[in-house]
Amino acid sequence: MVGSMALEHAILVSLTERAGSGYELARRFDRSIGYFWPATHQQIYRVLRRMDDAGWVTHTDVAQDGRPDKKVYEVSPAGRDELTRWLAEPVDPAILRDGLGVKLRGASLGDTAAVLREVERHRAEHSTRLEIYRGIQRRDFPQSDSSGADKLNGRELHQYLVLRGGVRAEESFVAWCDEVIQAMRSEGTR
Repeated sequence: MVGSMALEHAILVSLTERAGSGYELARRFDRSIGYFWPATHQQIYRVLRRMDDAGWVTHTDVAQDGRPDKKVYEVSPAGRDELTRWLAEPVDPAILRDGLGVKLRGASLGDTAAVLREVERHRAEHSTRLEIYRGIQRRDFPQSDSSGADKLNGRELHQYLVLRGGVRAEESFVAWCDEVIQAMRSEGTR
């Protein structure tokens, strides 16, 4: 049986790395894991409550000066069991939803210039994300170049490998967009 990932699993991974409040967790998503599994702050808070009710996380109330107490969450034994179960589950490699690909496939049926502008927009966004990933790599793994995985181990190695996957995926997507843009522009001049 092939399983699927839910926001709960992304949160379990993040909280296993470091306990935190909903706000701290949302900030972590904004800076790292959210590039691979995006979630709004509201989704994170809603799922944390559901996970707390299910017994996958526990929380400690921490007093704050002049503000309401904050809840600091950590993974419970039941949450670790769920994470272990999910980690052993295969992921379906066939699930790839790509609205841009569908638009490109149907470009000749409508406004090809609009589709070209959409490809250019995606290229710009992915180029920006690529630079963010490269910046994270320089900041968090200064001792490693693209072949530096042999210098790392454990959690640091796993984080690095995910980041490298993101870098390579963005490099590939930007290169593909360049190919599409060039071909569509050439088509317009024929």
